[in-house]
Amino acid sequence: MGTQAANAAPGCGHASWYALHSKTASGERMNPSKMTAAHKSLRFGTKLKVTNKRNGKSVVVRVNDRGPFIRGRVLDLSKAAAKDIGMVSSGTAQVCYEVLG
Repeated sequence: MGTQAANAAPGCGHASWYALHSKTASGERMNPSKMTAAHKSLRFGTKLKVTNKRNGKSVVVRVNDRGPFIRGRVLDLSKAAAKDIGMVSSGTAQVCYEVLG
């Protein structure tokens, strides 16, 4: 069973957060209080463990949107996820993520 999630490599890079209430690329409404994220190519529903490299805090999010669309960024996190790993005030953070399934 070679799914994209099982074969996806972990990654590191710059993440940002967003708190809109618009529709996501998956058709869901964006909810800033849920643990979700936008990624350019991972399948919707993929679960990721995201760790803030500065403080070591981690959160598990579900991919439900496409993005980020700013060069050099690897993930856009919901505000709730960003808050859990301590990056709301800074706006962005260096993170690493691994696919959980």
